[in-house]
Amino acid sequence: MRLFRPSLAALLVLACGAADAGVGPLPPGGHHVLFVGNSLTYVNDLPRTLADLAAAGGDTVRTAAVARPDFALVDHAAGLSDAVPAIRRGGWAYVVMQQGPSSRGVNRDTLVLGARALATAIREAGARPALYMVWPARANAGDFDAVRESYRAAACAVDGVFAPAGEAWRVAWRDDPSLALWGADGFHPSPLGTWLAALVLYERVTGRDARALPAEVRVAGTRVPVPEATARLLQRAAHEANTTWVGCPMGSGSGPG
Repeated sequence: MRLFRPSLAALLVLACGAADAGVGPLPPGGHHVLFVGNSLTYVNDLPRTLADLAAAGGDTVRTAAVARPDFALVDHAAGLSDAVPAIRRGGWAYVVMQQGPSSRGVNRDTLVLGARALATAIREAGARPALYMVWPARANAGDFDAVRESYRAAACAVDGVFAPAGEAWRVAWRDDPSLALWGADGFHPSPLGTWLAALVLYERVTGRDARALPAEVRVAGTRVPVPEATARLLQRAAHEANTTWVGCPMGSGSGPG
């Protein structure tokens, strides 16, 4: 089931980032993290950005990805990619799962269904499942709460880690509404949006405080020149989102757990 369709222009520019080749062994040491998702993972190379971020903090996170355009988790679970064989190869500390915003109806249901299907293989491989909360398109900006609750529901359904990247975006905008976190198409992340998502995942994977990292923004291996104050703001936003949105929804699921 397809949850969104990136613009043709976005795919022409960014398809080279798609990762669907067989995932081979990673070097030993550090935290091994497998990403399973779509273009919201491979645009700006979130896996590499996370690995570089950890290295800047003196830690080691080794990453790999199985991500295809317009894929839902049920597509990966159904064998339409190499995700299940990659999970079963083992050696992962975390498997980070992501699909579209999934804010409504059947999309929310399939997010939970797909997460559960993949979590079986993830647990058998000795890893922990994680749900990387994304964000709605700019045109649907009122859906942030629904996106969050869909991803929290999926994380709770698999006793997994909830990584609230979308909530970190909102914290950052509270302090600086001018930040360009969406990319030009109003859906995929800008480099700053990807870096902020990587900060959220950095804390979840390593247990370290993103505010202690150097104030250098590096995305997909390339330094992004931003003022130190902006980098520090994004680090604080990631930390606040992670410390606010933990646990499972209580009652209606409308507030922090």
